[in-house]
Amino acid sequence: MTSGSSDPRRSSGAKAAQPSEPVIDAARLRVAVLRLARRLRKYDLAGLTPSQLSTLATVGKDGPVRLGDLAAAERIAPSTLTRLVNVLEERGYLQRKPAPDDARAYLVTITGPGREALERIRLEAISWLNQILMTLPDDQRAALSAALPALEELAGSG
Repeated sequence: MTSGSSDPRRSSGAKAAQPSEPVIDAARLRVAVLRLARRLRKYDLAGLTPSQLSTLATVGKDGPVRLGDLAAAERIAPSTLTRLVNVLEERGYLQRKPAPDDARAYLVTITGPGREALERIRLEAISWLNQILMTLPDDQRAALSAALPALEELAGSG
């Protein structure tokens, strides 16, 4: 091979975009997703902080769960989680009980009022999001609908 040949093994590692591949402006996507997430977080969360809501939702989905496992799932320090659980327990959304198989461990479960709060927040947020989606032209709503599987994959929920 001559030095002027295009040997794929000698590429710089960056894949050149093919003409048929869509070009996505990652910076614009990042800003749009962050702004939309901020608007969703500002919506009424039943007086909960985003961290409290996340903890409540995780227990609602995965519970009963050990405190240590919950801290790992939320990617926060156990001491921070304890404070979050204390607040949610005081509000009647979570309940902490000793683990039956380990006297040193506790299991956290969601209560009826906790499930009701999660459902109310979910329904209100979906209603608000549906209202703002209806302000978009049909073609943009169709594009968002088509993009949902890719967005879910990127978010790790697909």
